[in-house]
Amino acid sequence: MAFSGGADSLALLLLLWAHWPERRDRLVALHFNHRLRGTASDGDAESCREVCRALKVKLRIGVWRHSRPDASEATARAARMAFFAEAMAATGASALWLGHQQDDIAETLLMRLARGSGTAGLAAPRPVQTMPSGRVHVRPLLTLKKTELCAALRAAGLPWREDATNATGDFFRNRIRRAVLPAWQRAATGRDALAGAALARELLAEDDAALEAWLDELRPLRRGAKLDMAVLSGKPRALWRRALHRWLAATPYIGDLSRQGFEALLLAAMAGRTTRHSLGRDGFAVIRAGQLSFKRAKARLLAK
Repeated sequence: MAFSGGADSLALLLLLWAHWPERRDRLVALHFNHRLRGTASDGDAESCREVCRALKVKLRIGVWRHSRPDASEATARAARMAFFAEAMAATGASALWLGHQQDDIAETLLMRLARGSGTAGLAAPRPVQTMPSGRVHVRPLLTLKKTELCAALRAAGLPWREDATNATGDFFRNRIRRAVLPAWQRAATGRDALAGAALARELLAEDDAALEAWLDELRPLRRGAKLDMAVLSGKPRALWRRALHRWLAATPYIGDLSRQGFEALLLAAMAGRTTRHSLGRDGFAVIRAGQLSFKRAKARLLAK
């Protein structure tokens, strides 16, 4: 399980330890030291050592060797997840427990709305999520609020580590947490905004799963990374969009297609007219005879 030393992860560790005694000897806590807060970061790691020593839980600590004070949230998260994946591979673990709670749902929802995410992105974080690697992420605290977890820890006399950067506006999530979420909750007079966000996430996850299942039944992808557009004819744009994402993932295309480029390709595919759509230096999307296929650029073929 991911163990930062904060209230959420401490509560999760104690719950797993208390309610799953037969698996205590197999539980491994993973702590990643981002080294972004100097001695405070080292203090987090030491606190995790003390807790795990007291509980007799195995602990693995990773250290970000390429840490930079101006590192983005995405870069820090990528480094942390890479450590988790490496530690899980080394221990043979197939499941990673994470301490996300109900506040995290609302924060993630507001952040992803700002970037125009679809149902798959807005349905995060999920209680049980199978990753492309086959490993599973488990989040059992999503029905609980941060205040509830902190109150339970205080009642038990259990201290936790506080990340001082949470009180700053350096990162987008922190700005949402400090300024936007409290104002949003106050504006929702008489309503539990956090519970509402959690319900919206659940409904979005249901819609996302339904669309994925429908697309699975249609099976538009053919051998050789070709998209059979005939089976999508007359279907909602949402299915075309998902099918196109699947097609791109199945092709040798390694570029980063812009949102505008993707929308243009989507419109061209739905129109069905014979055409070639540039995918940059990698090649072309070719629409012909009711199929969408990928054709490498000549320069790429010569380089290969």
